Amino acid sequence: MRAGAVVRNYAEALLDVARRHDAVERYGVLLDAVAGAVAVEPRLQAVLASPRILKERKKRLLRDALAGYAPPPFVRFLEAVVQRGRQGLLADISREFEVMVDAHLGRVHAGVATAHDVEADQAAAITAALTRLAGKEVLAHFRTDQRLLGGVVVRMGDRVFDGSLRRRLLLLRHRMLHSRTRRGA
Repeated sequence: MRAGAVVRNYAEALLDVARRHDAVERYGVLLDAVAGAVAVEPRLQAVLASPRILKERKKRLLRDALAGYAPPPFVRFLEAVVQRGRQGLLADISREFEVMVDAHLGRVHAGVATAHDVEADQAAAITAALTRLAGKEVLAHFRTDQRLLGGVVVRMGDRVFDGSLRRRLLLLRHRMLHSRTRRGA
């Protein structure tokens, strides 16, 4: 089975468990935290990846570390991942799970580039407008790009909405150049 299919299967299994326990977003946060901890902590990564350490010991390590923080069904999911030797896929499973959670909750992500930092009220207004446009809840991720000069560029899925001053100036330049060549011909 391809790694992509394996990752998708684990993410779907966790989503099923999370739905049953009405904890879809919580499980996503927990999975992201565990995957992040494994990615940034070399000792934890080494322990989980080592074939010399028994799987039962790895599972006990996870149980002890998550006691009081994570619900038992989530911990059992991680134990199943370790039991099958798939702990190296935790980051991929986490990313796939996030995509599935967004689909389940009817959310979409939008990258919003502006020439200058956006105030909180402006960000809320942009997010509300994008939510109306998409017909779904939009999670807007703002960044600045001084090359835009002004305006905004939004990337939502495979769609790009370019309302930047830079683009408007380029269009104006293009029109001016083409109108001169038409008249001169």
